[in-house]
Amino acid sequence: MDYKSLSLTNQRDLVKSSEQSASDLASACYRQIERLNPTLNAFITVIPPEQNPPPQSGSVPLQGIPIAVKDLYNTKGIRTTGGSKFFSDNIPAEDAFVVQKIKKAGGQIIGKTNTHEIALGVTNNNPHFGACRNPWDITRTPGGSSGGSAVAVATGMAMAAIGTDTGGSIRIPAALCGVVGLKPTYGRVSLRGILPLSWNLDHAGPITRKVEDAALMLQVMGGYDDQDPTCVKTLPGDYSSHLMDSMVERKIALAVGNFIEEVTDPEILEAVRKAAKVLEEQGVIVTEVNMDFLREAAQANALMTQADGAAFHRERLKEHPDWFGADVRQRLETGSAFSSSEYVLARRTQAEVRRKCELMFDQFDMLILPTTPIAAPVLEGENAVERARQLTRFTSPFNLTGLPALTVPCGFTQEELPIGLQIVSRPWNEAGVLRTGYAYQQSTTWHKMKPKIASS
Repeated sequence: MDYKSLSLTNQRDLVKSSEQSASDLASACYRQIERLNPTLNAFITVIPPEQNPPPQSGSVPLQGIPIAVKDLYNTKGIRTTGGSKFFSDNIPAEDAFVVQKIKKAGGQIIGKTNTHEIALGVTNNNPHFGACRNPWDITRTPGGSSGGSAVAVATGMAMAAIGTDTGGSIRIPAALCGVVGLKPTYGRVSLRGILPLSWNLDHAGPITRKVEDAALMLQVMGGYDDQDPTCVKTLPGDYSSHLMDSMVERKIALAVGNFIEEVTDPEILEAVRKAAKVLEEQGVIVTEVNMDFLREAAQANALMTQADGAAFHRERLKEHPDWFGADVRQRLETGSAFSSSEYVLARRTQAEVRRKCELMFDQFDMLILPTTPIAAPVLEGENAVERARQLTRFTSPFNLTGLPALTVPCGFTQEELPIGLQIVSRPWNEAGVLRTGYAYQQSTTWHKMKPKIASS
């Protein structure tokens, strides 16, 4: 049986009915890790099968499904490096809140995935643990900083994975690797036990093969944590049961304007326009809307990310600047040089852009735009700082505003590299972005495409 083609719900139901065992799923993942990880370097730490018995079954949402965890999340007794030399021997005493929830739901943590150092970058070219490679073309970046998580899911090394997203670090690698990535609303998912990059912009979320899997993972990951000051008390979401709701007469804004069009590859713009047509065929009303105001949001997010990162890592930057990779050190030093006035102005931009988005979502249910302006760039000889500016262009505004945003596969370039469609909505409307993504997914076959390297 090809477990990789089944949804998490299908896999869970097969385990529940004893048609397969959780250890069958884990074995399939371990085989892929053994075969592919030496080439793709998706994992920093693999938890060997003998140390990792499948959880006891019972009526639990994840029923022993193997999950990969970005190496920023604390895992009890298993090293958590943050992709950094500073934490290379760090063994946490307890699990991150989200990891606790996944285990309680019956998920099996199969390993810790490679990340751009301290999550400050999007190439996943890690100087301490090696570059992670894109399974569609191993000369290219998988995107980052949750690159290892996206690669693990795209290749069946894990059935689902969790990542973090400060400027696009879930959505960018998901788009560049041809899978689904969800950044929930800021405050929806606890950040406790996750190495911070920016206390103001970090989000935790899932990377999966299908939209319905992202809905199930969010169901497990979400929930109030009174020990995390960023976590907001909300009613528990029910994301899975609304996936098939009608899309008729839903109003969608299609982002246009110089900010979108001046840097985006024409074939990516074309793929997004075709995706809008697919949604129109389902009764959606699509209207072009100029989104040039997102430019200042992207700039403010970049400033705050670097300044916040420099604040969190201030002692490490002072004592051992040479322990950071060159691109990360450069961005931290830039961050520590910003003035308080520059930071205050970025926070003012944050408030203004949030309001502009609120007003837009008074008129529209969703916004669609490319996830990234380009497909996966080559790994070698690239300027990581410039790539961060380029690849985060369309994702980072929604970290600044804290809005829920989903990426789903929507095509391929002529070089056979995946393209991502980004779907955004008002705060707390994860059910809406998932429903829109699911409606699009069910009318297309992009999510069924697999990189040749992953085919058994």
